[in-house]
Formats: sequence, structure tokens, C-alpha cells
Amino acid sequence: MKIYHNPRCRKSRETLALIESAGIEPQIVLYLDDVPTKKELKAILKMLDIDAESLIRKGEAVYKQEYKGKTLSESEWIQAMIDHPKLIERPIVIKDDQAIIGRPPENVQALL
Repeated sequence: MKIYHNPRCRKSRETLALIESAGIEPQIVLYLDDVPTKKELKAILKMLDIDAESLIRKGEAVYKQEYKGKTLSESEWIQAMIDHPKLIERPIVIKDDQAIIGRPPENVQALL
């Protein structure tokens, strides 16, 4: 199991705690430091069955300043997440070929 984690995010911490309370020690990816590649993001989007824009955190200042109201291609949204990893919705939990977004944290129960 892998979690794309931001330790400063309460929902991300809560999701990690749920995983650990189930006796699982996940691989923790601090995605703000270890930014996912284009290939990794495409695989995550496929597992989540969503488009790239749906994974964007629209409340972030960088979104409001640089992207709000713009129509970008799938590839451009993916590049935006690589350029500004704060835009990636969190936490993302992956188990085998399944992924969920831990918002709310209880969503992770589906993978435990």
C-alpha cells in the first residue's frame, strides 16, 4: 500500500492513521518533495478513473492565480501538477491497481 501524503494536512494525517491502525505500514510518498512523474500521475488518474482536472485542488492560491477560469488539456493539467504539486488533491492511497482519495479519510476503508 502506498500513500501520497502531506504531513501538514489534517485529512492526510487522519488517513495515514487509519491505515496504520489496520496494522499496515504503507510506503509513504511525500509528494511535495518527491513529485510524481507524468507517467505516475497518468497511472494514478487511471486507477482513480478521473480526469486530471478533477485531481486539482481548486482552493490553492496557485490555482486561483494561474489556472482559474482556464481550459487546459489533460496533458497541461498533469504538467501543472508536476510544476505545482500543491495542486494535487490529497491524500491518494494506492493498493495493487486500486486508488482512492482520502477525503474523507474513511474512504480508505475500501482498500483495507
